[in-house]
Amino acid sequence: MATRGDGELAVELATAAGELLLELRATALSGRELGARGDELANELLIGGLRERRPGDAVLSEESADTVERLSAQRVWILDPLDGTREYCEPERSDWAVHVALWEDGLLAAGAVALPAQLMVHDTNDPRLLPPRPDGPLRIAVSRSRPPALVQQLAFELGAELVPMGSAGVKATAVLRGEVDAYVHAGGQYEWDSAAPVAVCRAAGLFCSRIDGSPLLYNQPDPKLPDLVVCRPEISAKLLASIAIQLSPEARVS
Repeated sequence: MATRGDGELAVELATAAGELLLELRATALSGRELGARGDELANELLIGGLRERRPGDAVLSEESADTVERLSAQRVWILDPLDGTREYCEPERSDWAVHVALWEDGLLAAGAVALPAQLMVHDTNDPRLLPPRPDGPLRIAVSRSRPPALVQQLAFELGAELVPMGSAGVKATAVLRGEVDAYVHAGGQYEWDSAAPVAVCRAAGLFCSRIDGSPLLYNQPDPKLPDLVVCRPEISAKLLASIAIQLSPEARVS
C-alpha cells in the first residue's frame, strides 16, 4: 500500500511544477525554447522533490534517461513534467497538465494531475464525484491535432460527438468533470502519458483499460503503452464492443 502522505506529495509536487511552468510562461521565452525549458525545469523540480522526500523510490520520467533499476523496485514514481507541450507554448491555451503517479507492487497507488492554467488539480486523495450524464449523443475526447482514425470511425458508428482537446491528462480528466463521456486513444503513448490520469480516474470509479479491454500495466521493461480507454462505467461495455468491431479483420478489410 502507498505510504501515508504519498497522495499529498503527488499533489504538492504537481502543483509546484505547475506554478513554475506558469511563471516561466510569463517570461519572454516562446515557441520551442519555452517548451524545452519548461520540460527541463519541471522535471528538475519533480525529481529533486522525490530525491528529498522519497530517496529510496525509483523514477520513470519522460524527461529523464530510463534505467533498468526501476524494474526491480517496489515503488516507482511515473512522471510527465509537462503533458501537452504544444498547448503550453500557445499562450491562450489552458489544456496542458503535469502528471505525478506512484506505482507500487504492480498497481497505481497514488496520483495527481495538475491543470495549472485552469487552477485545478485532480488527485486520488479526494476522488471527484462523477456528475450525471446529460441527454444527447456520446461525447468522446480526441486529440485536436492528430485524431486517430479508429476513434473517428468509432464516433461515426456510435453517432458520437468528437470533442478536440490538448493533453492526455486534460482529456482523461474531462471525463471526471462531465465534459465528455469517454477518452479513447489508439495513436501511440507511453506510461507517463496515462499513469497519473488513470490513477485519478480509477479512484473516482471510472472504467480504464486498453482498447481491447485488457488491463493497463505500468513499470514495464518497454514503457510504450500505445492505447487506452477512459470512460463512464455505464458505457464501457458498449464502447468496448464497438471498438472490437473496428479492430476486427473484417472491418480492416472493408
